[in-house]
Amino acid sequence: MHIELAATYRDTDLGREAEALLGPCVQCGQCTFTCPTFRLLDDEWDGPRGRIYLIKQLFEGKEPSVDSLPPAYTLKTLEGKNLAANLQLHLDRCLTCRACESSCPQGVRYGRLLDIGRALVEKIAPRPLKQQLARRTLRAVVPHPMRFTALLRAGQALRRFLPQDLRARIPARRAAGVWPARAHARRMVVWQGCVQPSLAPDINAAAARVLDRFGIQLLAARDGCCGVLSHHMAATDEARNFMRKSIDALWPHLEAGAEAIVVTASGCGAHFRDYGQLLHDDPNYRDKAQRVSDMTRDIAEVVAAEWQDDTLPAVAPAQPAQRIAFQSSCSLQHGEKLNGVVESLLKRAGFKLLPVRYPFMCCGSAGAYSILQPTLAQSLRANKMSTLLAGRPQAIATANIGCLTHLAQASPVPVRHWIEMLDTTLTPGAAADAH
Repeated sequence: MHIELAATYRDTDLGREAEALLGPCVQCGQCTFTCPTFRLLDDEWDGPRGRIYLIKQLFEGKEPSVDSLPPAYTLKTLEGKNLAANLQLHLDRCLTCRACESSCPQGVRYGRLLDIGRALVEKIAPRPLKQQLARRTLRAVVPHPMRFTALLRAGQALRRFLPQDLRARIPARRAAGVWPARAHARRMVVWQGCVQPSLAPDINAAAARVLDRFGIQLLAARDGCCGVLSHHMAATDEARNFMRKSIDALWPHLEAGAEAIVVTASGCGAHFRDYGQLLHDDPNYRDKAQRVSDMTRDIAEVVAAEWQDDTLPAVAPAQPAQRIAFQSSCSLQHGEKLNGVVESLLKRAGFKLLPVRYPFMCCGSAGAYSILQPTLAQSLRANKMSTLLAGRPQAIATANIGCLTHLAQASPVPVRHWIEMLDTTLTPGAAADAH
């Protein structure tokens, strides 16, 4: 794609990056039909190709015109707003699922293009006061574990007195499981995250129990936010501060010899892998950020690497084997590129995995998306639930706390993190004794 940068962006780092990101796109449209919002709304502006076109027009300083579009476009009319306002609307509707990246034959880095488009339009298109307050409130609560936990516990205490629709959005309190106390020569550090410790404290404990069986001690970093929520809401400086704090929290463990940073929330994992790129211009943190990116491992990668022989047999599950549907989170399959890894582990553990149609489709959680875009999020969830439940599973497994919470609100069967399911099938101590 040829781009003629407006004078404002010509000969700037931002303009050069935008030009490099836009250049590989040939507007072929192969990304369009893997985009959840395009499939839902049937509007080219709410698909990757339309959004890329609008970002291009922004950097060229031009207003979009239907007459100037390639003939392959089929779209509805733009709303009666200027370019920046239209772009903001359609970028807000994007889930950042990155399914388009997985289907792009040219390797267009849409996720990064989306980041800079959002950050730029946030500066030049003031939001209505109601939107500003909603976004600031989310950023003031969700990334801060103590604030989020206090609010969640208050909601849980009052849950039975709340209206049904609101009650469904507040998950019941879950007990934290036992964290293994055995010390091992091998150590890894697990990122706790901002919401997972209070929403589902047993996920990381289950990961610690599984790795304990392999002779690996899992140490917990102090709770915090990786910065992804602020990043996707175009609060760039705030996101970078969270990233620096995360590095500071992890660094003592890395210096003490931790083999890897283990992440059990794939959304955080995908963001950690981008730290090196996102902080490349910070002389105080760029090297540390790259090391964090290089050492980040999803729990699925760690288990798959360790479970290479028969030293850790699975306990035979009840017959017939439990039927489960696996919801591969977007951050796992499109961000971390770990398609099929979890599925293989669950099959090996004796679960019967049911086929799921359109596995690339997003469930609608997408961090704060389910709160900021509730109508679209609920429609996407309904579509996802119909595919997950088609085979009549006894449970749904997933790899991300956001997906787990969002799906559980509407699921008639239990929704659990896959590492919790694996933990229940493995013989205690088998691998640890073998090491």
